[in-house]
Amino acid sequence: QVQMVESGGGLVQAGGSLRLSCAASGSGDAIDVMGWYRQAPENQRELVADSTRGGFARYADSVKGRFTISRDNAKNAVYLQMDNLKPEDTAVYYCRGRMGLSVRWGQGTQVTVSS
Repeated sequence: QVQMVESGGGLVQAGGSLRLSCAASGSGDAIDVMGWYRQAPENQRELVADSTRGGFARYADSVKGRFTISRDNAKNAVYLQMDNLKPEDTAVYYCRGRMGLSVRWGQGTQVTVSS
C-alpha cells in the first residue's frame, strides 16, 4: 500500500554534495518517523539519520556536521542534504518510513563518492 520512492543519488568527488529526496505515496495517515539508512557492500544496513514529524532528528556519528535531514509533512517527504562527502559514504541509501507498527522501505538509491 504505502510506497517510499527515493531519488537524488549519483557519483560525486570527495568533498562534493548531493541531496536525496524521498516521498511516501499511498498513505492517508501521517508517517511518524522518516529517515535514511545505508548499506555498503559486505556491511550491514545502518542508520544515517531520521526525523520525527516535529523535526527532532538523530544522526550517525559518522555524518554529524556533514549531513542534514529535513521533512515536509504536507508532502510526506523527507530529504537528506549531504555535504563534504567522503569515499566511505559510498553505499546504497534507503528511505524508511514508520507508521505505528508498520515499516516501509524504498528501493534504494546509489551514492558513490570517488577519491
